[in-house]
Amino acid sequence: MEGPRCTWKFCDDEKDDSVVVLQFSNGNAKSTEELDFRYYKNVHASHPRKRNRRILVAESDRLSYLGHNFGTGSLRCNNLCKYYVGVLDKTSMQMEVHSAQLFNMQPLIPGESKPVDDTDTPKSYRQKVDSLIEAFGTNKQKRALSSRRNNQVAEDSLQQAVAQAASNIIDQKGIEVLQREVVDSEALTDTVLYLPVCKPEADSEEDVYPFNELLSDTEYAALESVGKKISGLTAEELLKMREQGCPRTVMRHLEAMPVNPEARDRQGRCVWYLFLLIKLANQKFVSHKFGSEDDCPKIIINKVMKTFTVESFNRGRVKNVVASSMRVKLASYCLALLLHINHQTANLTLLHQDLGLHESRMVEVAKSMGLKLSKMPSEGRDQADSFDEHRIATLQLPLVKYERFTQNKKRKKLR
Repeated sequence: MEGPRCTWKFCDDEKDDSVVVLQFSNGNAKSTEELDFRYYKNVHASHPRKRNRRILVAESDRLSYLGHNFGTGSLRCNNLCKYYVGVLDKTSMQMEVHSAQLFNMQPLIPGESKPVDDTDTPKSYRQKVDSLIEAFGTNKQKRALSSRRNNQVAEDSLQQAVAQAASNIIDQKGIEVLQREVVDSEALTDTVLYLPVCKPEADSEEDVYPFNELLSDTEYAALESVGKKISGLTAEELLKMREQGCPRTVMRHLEAMPVNPEARDRQGRCVWYLFLLIKLANQKFVSHKFGSEDDCPKIIINKVMKTFTVESFNRGRVKNVVASSMRVKLASYCLALLLHINHQTANLTLLHQDLGLHESRMVEVAKSMGLKLSKMPSEGRDQADSFDEHRIATLQLPLVKYERFTQNKKRKKLR
């Protein structure tokens, strides 16, 4: 005769908390009644990376144990697997299933990590050696000990002075102004750090900034559908894009698409990706919907977010920010992509206007990439073009090496 069947009931542990499953690293507990357990939650409940942090403490008459689900001492299985614990009610034969977390309880040696009093605090190895030097050391060792302690006092005083000065600056300027200054100062960072991969010893100009470093084979293949769409635009559609404020760099290459099908397909993919990078450069905070309205492939969105944005924590959320340093990186990658599109030449005047970057900064990027700079008369096709001459960057081998200009201020002699 069959007995009563058991049914499962899943319990939501979001409000209370998940079930705790623990193991002791140095043995097994014979009786849990001899242990006093305490469970601590992180106070930053709104922080997305800290709200799930927990600490479990078990105390007995002889020893205390500590376990946590974050940091180096935690069990990595909590991040790789999802654990559940079932509680069976034998009367109703209903099993409640709760989510669980595993804790590895490690013993805490009394006095090593929790000093109680200055007199009872165990001394470290350095303090024991210093005590021996004070009692039995030579005069030379005692002088070295005294000098080291004086330097330590001076270092502590310096840290207090720096902390006080920083506090005064924060009170005077405010946190928002200081954050803005930090973001702006990132633009002064060495431009070389944000350049694409360069091979100056390459045999041909096309291999100096390899195309595979700008777009891998998988990413290039993912742009097939959007590339066909943009390369097949009609004259009316191009006119509409120009009226809607499409970047002039993109428009010039869309209006001069090659006739050869293979070359047209390649340029269509590259110009579409260039259009995406220019859009990104003109944003400060990147929303999670970026690229979705343009049918951008997921692999391209992930590449752009990882390569050209930085994560910032704001009001309990993690946001992707295009900092000043990332704008420089975007400028260098757009310039390298333009070299492949336009036979190793690029119009810096149009590019810096589309990116919203200062012309001097754009010229600095081109010089850092070893490009030859020249000027040519404006074609005058655009009404918005108010420049008589355009700066043109050309890649030629060997690369041009520019000397950095450093202004040396001479000190006036006191007479």
